[in-house]
Amino acid sequence: MIKRIQTFQQWLNEEKIDAAIITSTENVFYFSRFYSDPHERLLAIVLFQREEPFLICPLMEATSAKDKGWDYPIFGYKDTEDPLQILTDEIKKRVGNGTTFAVEKNHINAFRYETLQRQFPRASFKNAEDQLNQQRLIKDDAELEKLEKAAELADYAIRVGINEIKEGVTELQIVAAIEYELKKKGVEKMSFPTIVLTGEKAASPHGTPGLTKVKKGDFVLFDLGVVYEGYCSDITRTVHYGGPTKKQGEIYETVLRAQEKAISMSRPGVSCGTLDMTARKIISEAGYGEYFTHRLGHGLGISVHEFPSITESNPLPLKKGMVFTIEPGIYIPNEIGVRIEDDVVVTDHEALSLTRFPKQLQIIS
Repeated sequence: MIKRIQTFQQWLNEEKIDAAIITSTENVFYFSRFYSDPHERLLAIVLFQREEPFLICPLMEATSAKDKGWDYPIFGYKDTEDPLQILTDEIKKRVGNGTTFAVEKNHINAFRYETLQRQFPRASFKNAEDQLNQQRLIKDDAELEKLEKAAELADYAIRVGINEIKEGVTELQIVAAIEYELKKKGVEKMSFPTIVLTGEKAASPHGTPGLTKVKKGDFVLFDLGVVYEGYCSDITRTVHYGGPTKKQGEIYETVLRAQEKAISMSRPGVSCGTLDMTARKIISEAGYGEYFTHRLGHGLGISVHEFPSITESNPLPLKKGMVFTIEPGIYIPNEIGVRIEDDVVVTDHEALSLTRFPKQLQIIS
């Protein structure tokens, strides 16, 4: 935690920034190990070049922040107090009226931004997110251990879901079974709402599970992840109930080839764009290019979707310690949907899959 703060302080010094106001749940956690969703309330860590940082949060959560190991000042506020006034007063005590601040421009809302502008009328505001993304890009050993455990739990969840498949069971019944079994293992929350889609609904990449019943002849798509000690997993598996048609089998094998080829290409120095184009070329050459409608993958860590984006236009080279998903898919509207997704970590010479549930097409009888 201290090293992370020191690295960020060095950036503040190099950029001549007086203070950074960090307000997203994920980045507050990154610097403090304190994870909180404050809803409409203010949560922030303020970092300075040399002055001691501080955290501001609702009073009812101040003890939890301290218990997580935050050894710097904590300002807990009551619901009857103005947290932005407390925030700006404490900043002024340390750097006066300041001239340059850094904020997460994609996160801070307009009301808070305008308040800061009024409180610091001579100040300019820079975006802190590029630096935060770069710091969080390479995972250390402790982070990798948590990501691997999260992936193991995701593998288990897929196994639970597959075992629930039978004629007439609904998507939501399968979701309920998965999350119930994970709760029994101590999983507090999912990385995102669990997706189970069957039949033509699987052709919607981020469809919503409902009362649609599983029936013979359908693909069943699972997309899920868990949070383990603040770190996320994200896995997709598609299985078939009853046995695929020739076309269904061809589509599945095309997605699998694209996914495995992209993983095999994931090594230091290869660009994110190359991975996307590699998978996309395989799907296009099979005649399904127009049905691969999203990026190949995304960074993974404290957030389930984080930097970088694995798209054909991203020249960023892979580095050891990067963790991201590889998840090609083919989605023919109102007919078929197949996606296969793994979480991978780049090592010295290759990528290793953290999620390891088998990918050869499983046929449920």
